[in-house]
Amino acid sequence: MATVHSIPSVDLADFRSGDAARKAAFVTALGKAYEEVGFVAVKNHGISDELIKQLYDNVRAFFQLPASTKSKYEIPELAGQRGYTSFGKEHAKGFEAPDLKEFFQFGQSVEDDDPVKESYPDNVMVKEVPEFTPTLYKAYRGFETSGNSLLQAIALYLGLDEHFFDKKIHNGNSILRAIHYPPITQEPSSAIRAEQHEDINLITLLVGASADGLQILDKQGDWVPVTSLPDQIVVNVGDMLQRLTNNRLKSTTHRVVNPPRELWNTSRFSIPFFLHPKSDMDLTCLAQCVDGSHPEAYEPITAGEYLDERLREIGLKK
Repeated sequence: MATVHSIPSVDLADFRSGDAARKAAFVTALGKAYEEVGFVAVKNHGISDELIKQLYDNVRAFFQLPASTKSKYEIPELAGQRGYTSFGKEHAKGFEAPDLKEFFQFGQSVEDDDPVKESYPDNVMVKEVPEFTPTLYKAYRGFETSGNSLLQAIALYLGLDEHFFDKKIHNGNSILRAIHYPPITQEPSSAIRAEQHEDINLITLLVGASADGLQILDKQGDWVPVTSLPDQIVVNVGDMLQRLTNNRLKSTTHRVVNPPRELWNTSRFSIPFFLHPKSDMDLTCLAQCVDGSHPEAYEPITAGEYLDERLREIGLKK
């Protein structure tokens, strides 16, 4: 396994190859990476360079709109789960200072007769950038497909049926979040654009942030910079998967730091895909992850209850 800034790298083509030995090697490499580091770089992930470019071009165009235009797409009752959230609304769990960012969230579009459709708000359509919504939709579907394959590999690593997660994430409550960290115009009160945190969901897929700044906390307690190579996405374990596996797979602490002073005048864009299951998924620790040395660390809870609790903690829900 090659490494990218201490992050193990895997090739999703191995898992999808139809070759049993390559598939098994991928499962082992991915599982070990998630036990030891919590982050992995994935190549041959199935999201085209062209789509990634379209995504970043449209996201830039949206955030360049006047504040008065963007604010039309901020709908308070949606608690940031769809549409625009203005600068300084969200903070990391345990921190009062708001993160230095604005963002736009795009969620699930249920296209079959699944009754879960009733529980999701509609996506917020942006008129001023005509390709913005269609491009978010295409990217959302691409991330779902790649994430599904990764969760199949994780299921095998845990000794579960390969398709354990399939129905749980079909029409799941996943979120594609386009983030803009604006240029820094005055001496910041902190060196951190987004304070240290762990993600809430099962796994997070991050495609090519527009500038450096992402750091992960390693087992030695050091902050390690992470830069995904142009042909790779970075995928990390979230708290739901850590909880389900009774801490066997690690939800890694990460943060975004300010750039060096000479780059303060630059924006940073980042587009993570937070892969969530349906809200009724049971996150009770898996029996195979509980034993005498690893007693059950968490109370039973559903994914929906856990998400609700965390959204309150980070200030998006009152």
